[in-house]
Amino acid sequence: MTNNKGFSRRDRVSEQIRRELAELIRTELRDPRVGMISITDVEVTADYAHAKVYFSTLASAEDLPAVLIGLQKASGFLRRELGKRISIHMTPQLHFTFDQSLERGADLTKLIQEAVAISERTDLDPLSDPGDEQQKQS
Repeated sequence: MTNNKGFSRRDRVSEQIRRELAELIRTELRDPRVGMISITDVEVTADYAHAKVYFSTLASAEDLPAVLIGLQKASGFLRRELGKRISIHMTPQLHFTFDQSLERGADLTKLIQEAVAISERTDLDPLSDPGDEQQKQS
């Protein structure tokens, strides 16, 4: 019988890894390439051997490869420190992936705002009814 009282163990471990990695990167990581990043999500495989770590950064698109290289170079250190902080039978290998969802969300918000602005302009300046033009000419 399964117990659905909330998150699964894997979800809880993923969230704990996310919190601990964010703290480690903020306080312990000294690589200038990484800069200020946010860990947005962590997905752990069923066997806890691998964790896909999604991050966002304020760095420009040109600097993104350097940020990713910095994170990959630090992954061994981060994994070791993570193993000291959390209690699971295996500390997963960390695989960093840039999270584009924030950028996509910002782009969608911009498109929605543009559509609303166009709609408001159209509502303020409605096209005249062709029947009105005929009445004015008669």
